[in-house]
Amino acid sequence: MRYLLGVIAVAALPLLNGCAAVAVGGAAAGGYLVGEDRRAAQTMAQDQAIEFRAKNLIVERHPNANVNITSYNHLVLLTGQAPDAASRAAIEKIVQGLERVRGIYNEIQVAPVSSFSARASDSYVTSKVKARFLDARRFNPIHVKVVSESGTVYLMGLVKPAEANAATELARTTSGVQRVVRLLEIQE
Repeated sequence: MRYLLGVIAVAALPLLNGCAAVAVGGAAAGGYLVGEDRRAAQTMAQDQAIEFRAKNLIVERHPNANVNITSYNHLVLLTGQAPDAASRAAIEKIVQGLERVRGIYNEIQVAPVSSFSARASDSYVTSKVKARFLDARRFNPIHVKVVSESGTVYLMGLVKPAEANAATELARTTSGVQRVVRLLEIQE
């Protein structure tokens, strides 16, 4: 029973969105601190506000869609499923109209809503990638946000070139990852 609860807790980490950074930071107490995020505190709060507002508007206007919103440094990644191309475009337009959004990566698929097992599998892949970041100790995992959808891993963050390369390589070589998409902002 304890094993099952542990597996569920690890698999649920990516679903906690903002809390995942705290969990990863706590797990990495030997070397990395949550306070090391390269975004200003105000930017982090604004990113959360963008996600919250976008989710509310999308659920209200497109209840037949399953859309995940990830905002990092005011750049928004949209993943999930929409029933048709018109809904996909309308969802992007909603998010584009929000205050402080600098850009959008629209990766919403025109497809039926994914199953619970597919979403759980994506959460598990995200957890594995994050765990590999921690184990490798090649960069602070707080600097890279990991989002998984249908076997594709999206990497977001403010990173140095070597960190981007390490994160990409670790994600690419994680079992269950079919493709890696780098949405990283490179700092020299």
